[in-house]
Amino acid sequence: MLGAIAEGSTGISGFLASEDCLATLAALRSLGVAIERPGETDVRVAGVGHAGLRAPSAALDMGNAGTAMRLSMGLLAGQAFDSTLVGDSSLMRRPMERVAQPLRSMGARIDTREGRPPVRIHGGSRLSAIDYRMPIASAQVKSALLLAALYAEGTSRITEPAPTRDHTERMLRGFGVTVERKGGSVSLAGGARLSGSNVAVPGDFSSAAFFIVAGCLAASRGLIIRGVGVNETRTGLLDMLALMGADIRIERHDDPGPEPIADIHVRASALRGIRVPEELVPLSIDEFPIFFIAAAAARGETIVTGASELRVKESDRLAVMAAGLAILGIECELLPDGIRIQGGTIGGGRIDSHGDHRIAMSFAIASLLARETIEIDDVANVATSFPGFPELARHAGLDLAEGR
Repeated sequence: MLGAIAEGSTGISGFLASEDCLATLAALRSLGVAIERPGETDVRVAGVGHAGLRAPSAALDMGNAGTAMRLSMGLLAGQAFDSTLVGDSSLMRRPMERVAQPLRSMGARIDTREGRPPVRIHGGSRLSAIDYRMPIASAQVKSALLLAALYAEGTSRITEPAPTRDHTERMLRGFGVTVERKGGSVSLAGGARLSGSNVAVPGDFSSAAFFIVAGCLAASRGLIIRGVGVNETRTGLLDMLALMGADIRIERHDDPGPEPIADIHVRASALRGIRVPEELVPLSIDEFPIFFIAAAAARGETIVTGASELRVKESDRLAVMAAGLAILGIECELLPDGIRIQGGTIGGGRIDSHGDHRIAMSFAIASLLARETIEIDDVANVATSFPGFPELARHAGLDLAEGR
């Protein structure tokens, strides 16, 4: 997205050809951006400049990519043309007002259907800077507002109630934009022009998380996950597993860059239940499904609170994980904003993933300790974030079979 509105060319290495990323490329092409893929993991974006995006001929289909939809709302709010954002059946049920409301405060004209997609953005709005205190810690909301701020008059300031991932701020600086951080607030002056850049994308921590937990459960000889981005606003899972007694060692790379990178060494560990500190929740929000598997395998009780955000992901991840764990014989209790899990023996059974990629992959990892076979339904959406997961999981030692 930043390469699209930059002046000059942007080269990206380490691109993941997941359905979410491909949907984003397709949307940008529909907005008049020329994008080439010289290799499977390489992308070249010909930037059109600050005001170079063009009206799409049809609705922009974001597939299952909630991040792409919410960030696009910010990017498109200050454009001269109308646009409409849609997605698959799962994305069309997800809340969008948390982004639409502050964008309207900036002057954007945005319509939703009872708070959900389709999202219709009316062009020609004159945006003004915003001083916004986010009621919920959300990197997606923050990033959408920062993108809109590029097209607003004045300096916008977004204050978050707890730290969230800061990839957008780091990336904006890499494209030559001045972004200031003071305490829990980030500020950006409107009208900034971006310059094309070369970007090396590190290994995704959320994808690595499945194998980090797999290593904690079953890697008696150790497991190394190489080249993982370990931005401290993303790695709350490592802190939670450390509190549980996990044997994890981080070997950081020396290469300087906007994102820290490390190899992660993991060994099978005797995990114990914990009460998760609420300040770690925003730093690990996407990793909770696989963390719940670690909790199910731990000795004692694990309690998570302050995680109501999990109810509005691709599925209600609290309810769906609780239902799946119960099928496997794990005692758990849903809380209004979290879950209580009593570690025990993992059995077998048939799990409905509700089309949620992280739910499906989490229960696949649970099979490492299962006494019986686990069958997982509705797994096609694994490709939205991790298209190579089945092959890599088998390579690491999991006994997975697909379909019948």
